[in-house]
Amino acid sequence: MRTGLIAQKLGMSRVFNETGEHVPVTVLKVDNCQVVAVRTDEKDGYCAVQLGSAIAKVKNVTRANRGHFAKAKVEPKRKLAEFRVSGDAILDVGAELSAGHFVAGQFVDVVGTSIGKGFAGSMKRHNFGGLRASHGVSISHRSHGSTGNSQEPGKVWKGKKMAGHMGDARVTVQNLEVVSTDEDRGLILIKGAVPGARGGWVLVSDAKKRKTDLELPFPAAVKGAPAEQPEAAEPEAPAEAPPSADAPAEAEAAPESSAEAAPADQAVAPQEPAEDDAGEETEDARKDAEAKE
Repeated sequence: MRTGLIAQKLGMSRVFNETGEHVPVTVLKVDNCQVVAVRTDEKDGYCAVQLGSAIAKVKNVTRANRGHFAKAKVEPKRKLAEFRVSGDAILDVGAELSAGHFVAGQFVDVVGTSIGKGFAGSMKRHNFGGLRASHGVSISHRSHGSTGNSQEPGKVWKGKKMAGHMGDARVTVQNLEVVSTDEDRGLILIKGAVPGARGGWVLVSDAKKRKTDLELPFPAAVKGAPAEQPEAAEPEAPAEAPPSADAPAEAEAAPESSAEAAPADQAVAPQEPAEDDAGEETEDARKDAEAKE
């Protein structure tokens, strides 16, 4: 079982398929969705992945959450959510997920908070038919009618469908089809409507009641993960080249003098005369002096 994604609802649009028919889609954006913490059986008693999405200002984050994000070494997030996963689908803390986590043709479940309608009547809230619109009803055409029995039990049963607050509740829509994804822009296009208003947060996960034969990234589509490359064959050793005829001549060639071989910035010290030459010159001078005397 894989993890899901935290996405933000941007609105609705439409796309055209191969046959030219237009398909209404809801555009969801995945922005900086990172792993903040993990839950394991050994430590927590269950396996789950905690994700955070969208960067938040530090001043808008509580001190407790600041320490939580600092421990994970990730930037503060605006939205946090946990997804139950199997033991082999645990991710590393700090890993960033991409929109490529889902593929075109896959079915997903989307959880969101529905748009609030305020206080609504029974006909709008529960789709009641109302009372007669002809004779015999006085200013009660849209009322819900009687609400309970008479003296026995003398009360309104709990859970009775009546007028009241409508919307602003957690709603799950199952088996929505993914039309396409854009990893570069972090967009997911889902066929049909998704609960929530524009800018609202939704949780997208693999459909639980509909299996797929598509190849899905497992354990997740992580940004920056190295792609699997085939093993490269070992290069063959180059064949030894036959000796050339010029090789002996090159070996015999040598610099003419040590001065030419020395670097230009180093001065060559003058060579001093050998001791034997100096001794011969002194002996000749002594013989000439004796001959003159």
